[in-house]
Amino acid sequence: MAVLEVKNVSFRYGNGPWILKDVSMEVEQGERVVILGPSGYGKSTLAKIIAGYLDPLSGKVLWNNHDLPQNCFCPIQLIYQHPEKALNPRWKMKKSLFEAGEPSEEVLSQVGIKEKWYDRWPNELSGGELQRFCVARVLKPKTRLLIADEMTTMLDALNQAHIWNFILEYAEKHGMSIIAITHNKFLAEKLATRIISIPDINHIEANQDDL
Repeated sequence: MAVLEVKNVSFRYGNGPWILKDVSMEVEQGERVVILGPSGYGKSTLAKIIAGYLDPLSGKVLWNNHDLPQNCFCPIQLIYQHPEKALNPRWKMKKSLFEAGEPSEEVLSQVGIKEKWYDRWPNELSGGELQRFCVARVLKPKTRLLIADEMTTMLDALNQAHIWNFILEYAEKHGMSIIAITHNKFLAEKLATRIISIPDINHIEANQDDL
């Protein structure tokens, strides 16, 4: 049974070109779905709509047959490709990390966060270090679907593999579903129980930039 249903979602900014047009997809509990495709077909925009950061102009997103909850911890959590966009530059790292509750020691250890980073500002850490915080922030028991939008591009190959292996183990342990967004076919085949080609479900002409 599908826990997530995306039904005929369309989106564009103002009177600009359509970024998404009549997009539909489903995700079942425990599935690892990869949305694969080149730049220009709205992969990141779709991720933001599924996570509730953008409202579609038409269509709907349902979680367990209901609209996404408002004003509380959302069971769908998104990790951006660019971590600096997800962190408040006026907060030190400990405040950002503990904003949604204390992470487990297992998560902190496996993601590779060092306690000496807690008292630093975001601009004092590298992109890879910031992304570790973004991963730890969302790996909570209440997270039922993780959306990873090119999540590990700022990490070297060894750390990418380690973090993904841990996330897959965590997802299996907690019954968490995953949507991974990438243009990397090799990564998609390693991660996915099912691969969705974004050009196949999005009925638009490609844009110049991935939106």
